[in-house]
Amino acid sequence: MPTLILETNVKVADPKSFVLNLSKVGASILGKPEKFMLVSYRHNEYVSFSGTFDPAFLLDITSLDNITPEQNEAYSKGLFEFLLVELGVPGNRGYIKFNDPGRAYLSYQGTTFAQIFGK
Repeated sequence: MPTLILETNVKVADPKSFVLNLSKVGASILGKPEKFMLVSYRHNEYVSFSGTFDPAFLLDITSLDNITPEQNEAYSKGLFEFLLVELGVPGNRGYIKFNDPGRAYLSYQGTTFAQIFGK
């Protein structure tokens, strides 16, 4: 059920294609089925990093049961590489936030993942 919410001051030429690509790459990097991926791209020309409006981003990732310090290292490597290639944003121009709210704090189809998968 991962969600990837990307906010950046970089405007992509084809947002739909970019989002579908991020969904596929994100699923692969996080090791989750793409059919559960929720991806959002938000262009915001007012994203500032380090006091400038040079290309920058914030990527907020929410995922259940696979957010650990060790895994986050591998995820970071792949996602920063993707953002450099696809957006031209170097690694020193953004942050990735990793969140695992716990199964009881995320719902789907009218119930929580704690009920779907067990506690």
